[in-house]
Amino acid sequence: MLAAILFDLDGTIVNTDPIHYLAWQEVLLNYSIEIDETFYKSRISGGLNPEIVKDILPQLSAAEGQNFADEKETLFRKLAPNLKPLNGFSELLAWTDTHHLKRALVTNAPRLNAEFMLEVLGIKEAFHTVVLADDCIAGKPDPAPYQVALNKLGITAEEAIALEDSPSGIRSAVSADIRTIGIASTHNPQVLQEIGAFMAIPDFTDLQLWTFLNSLIEQDSNAIASNL
Repeated sequence: MLAAILFDLDGTIVNTDPIHYLAWQEVLLNYSIEIDETFYKSRISGGLNPEIVKDILPQLSAAEGQNFADEKETLFRKLAPNLKPLNGFSELLAWTDTHHLKRALVTNAPRLNAEFMLEVLGIKEAFHTVVLADDCIAGKPDPAPYQVALNKLGITAEEAIALEDSPSGIRSAVSADIRTIGIASTHNPQVLQEIGAFMAIPDFTDLQLWTFLNSLIEQDSNAIASNL
């Protein structure tokens, strides 16, 4: 039985990667480091700030790294006052309401960024639970954030579908044994499927997504009817 849909935030609900890319470009120039999109996608996208900073700027102390990350995220929020969700997102929320499904947000985004984006997008009350990497023993690609979400919702992995855009996010959800759909807003759909997504779609209007979700609901309805 399908009981919940678990959403990533950056790149899944809203395509923030172009803004993050610009912010990282600008702050790294202070250290004479120039990055291109290939660098961004392979070394930054979907990662946790402490790990990213340690990788790119290993000379910084923990405190200096935190200050650097705070500066980058402040710039991100300054550049992102007009965010819009991916096409079809509001329709998917309405569909989950119609079929009485729970919703969780599972994100590596820093707390201030997550709160900022939920406010700008007008979806602060859209989720039954919000799981931040900061609140878990580890962030994505570790399965911990998705395991926490399942526990908070009181469901099993078999009862959930995860929606993710990044390799680290897909690895996290798949490692938690959750069926995962790749949102190809930031990465090649073939790459997303190679690392575990069973389907890759450009946004929430994709017919493949709706056919799959409605087939699950039909299967669940038929199973209930057969047991009556």
